[in-house]
Amino acid sequence: MAERMSLKVDGKVHAIEADPAKPLLYVLRDECGLNNPRFGCGLAQCGACTVQVDGKAIRSCVTPASSVQGMEITTIAGLGTPANPHPLQQAYLDQQVPQCGMCTNGFLMTGAALLKEIPRPDPHQIRGALSGLKCRCGTHLSIIRAILQASGQKAEWEGHGEGEEA
Repeated sequence: MAERMSLKVDGKVHAIEADPAKPLLYVLRDECGLNNPRFGCGLAQCGACTVQVDGKAIRSCVTPASSVQGMEITTIAGLGTPANPHPLQQAYLDQQVPQCGMCTNGFLMTGAALLKEIPRPDPHQIRGALSGLKCRCGTHLSIIRAILQASGQKAEWEGHGEGEEA
């Protein structure tokens, strides 16, 4: 049974009517008219549906919309604009990360949340934060370099180092 809900998404309040158990992903796409986040697996295993709720990266495909009422929901559209991109969005372009784009939402939203929590993460902290996200194109090293760049560090990491296998 549908209920009235109010969701604050990217700074705008959306008054909607939906089943309280309906996943946030579908409410954002169907009720709020957003084309990101994306549907990937529907099981919180790939990260394509990632949004931030009060600054924390969550999987919207398994989060009931009713559970985030009154919280600040940020989608990739709320990170920055083409004229004023988020530092991580700019670093993605500089590092030439995007390929097919299916994973971009998950990695950007998770990386931006990490940078809020740890402004200068090391590559191992970045890898830990990104664990569980899937990229079929294999741009993982470029993604880590982009996060390093956005944090103001040298974006030269090659994936090998202390405790790393070659």
